[in-house]
Amino acid sequence: MKISTQILGLILATGLGLLIGLGSFTFFYAEGQSYLHDNPDACVNCHIMEPQYESWLNSSHQHVATCNDCHAPEATIPQYVAKMDNGIRHAWAFTFDDFDEPIRAIPRNQRITQQRCVDCHGDVVHMTIDEDLGPQCVTCHGDVGHRWRR
Repeated sequence: MKISTQILGLILATGLGLLIGLGSFTFFYAEGQSYLHDNPDACVNCHIMEPQYESWLNSSHQHVATCNDCHAPEATIPQYVAKMDNGIRHAWAFTFDDFDEPIRAIPRNQRITQQRCVDCHGDVVHMTIDEDLGPQCVTCHGDVGHRWRR
């Protein structure tokens, strides 16, 4: 059986329309536009992040760093790539109830956080940090940004 190019085109257009529609609905339903900025309030769009947000409000970094300062690369394009990656993974995890509680950073995000610590505090810790061997800053200072983790 041979499928005509018109039917194939219709199938592809329908599939693409469904994908764009579902993606747009998810983006707007999850208030995705709020993640394009640097407002920590965006992090509590999802209730799972409320403990992290509350602990940040009581942390030593509240007045000097936002979520992006510690959890996203500094350069603009890598920052938005990381935000998009995290957004897609979080949307999947929360939609299908496939995440650990308390929520934990994946290794890639742990590396970003380590680099951001060094970006701000490198002049103080440059003699103690071995990027290949560790220790990671949060090994000893895990309660700096989120006090509840201790």
